Amino acid sequence: MREDVGRHNAVDKVIGTALMDGAIPLHDWTLVVSGRIGYELVQKSICAGISAIVGVSAPTSLAIDLASEFGLTLLAFARNGVAKHYLPSIESAK
Repeated sequence: MREDVGRHNAVDKVIGTALMDGAIPLHDWTLVVSGRIGYELVQKSICAGISAIVGVSAPTSLAIDLASEFGLTLLAFARNGVAKHYLPSIESAK
């Protein structure tokens, strides 16, 4: 776990620590953020090999498009043990 005033800096700290520990790629990792899931966070996750992102707020439409293109699992509005499942879509799992 890492924290920072800015969500981008916090994600950079998580990925940087994993890189320093020799853990990259992070295929078995889920990135959990306490804010909005933006395009840039999805980009960083893809580059690090992270397979899923969970956030407490809405993802942007560009974030959804990019996550879909690269097969990232995406959940948002995660609160009190419940989250909205954006990707992969239920239709693509059939």
